[in-house]
Amino acid sequence: MKGKIAIIGDGESVLAFKAVGVDAFGADRPDTARELVKKLAKTYHIIFITDVLAKEIDDVLSRYVSAAYPAIIPVPSGNGGNGYGYEMLRRECEKALGVDILFRDNKEN
Repeated sequence: MKGKIAIIGDGESVLAFKAVGVDAFGADRPDTARELVKKLAKTYHIIFITDVLAKEIDDVLSRYVSAAYPAIIPVPSGNGGNGYGYEMLRRECEKALGVDILFRDNKEN
């Protein structure tokens, strides 16, 4: 299991990761992604998932937030991102620190 890395996403989005040696798993539907995350979490340290799918299975991903492994990281798909990865990072930082110090909107302009 040492250092194993996977990506879950639509076929086109995972090709670049596959080219650099990351184990790629295709999933076009949330239910497929949900089952893959549960299965891969047993053997992978890092799981990238396209943010479109990640947003749809937030209930499953939230189970792994406090675990050391796997680190589940939303990434934009080949069609671009939807902001879920950004929102997830902001939410977890705010939970850990008690305030939103990293992503505060500057409304004084």
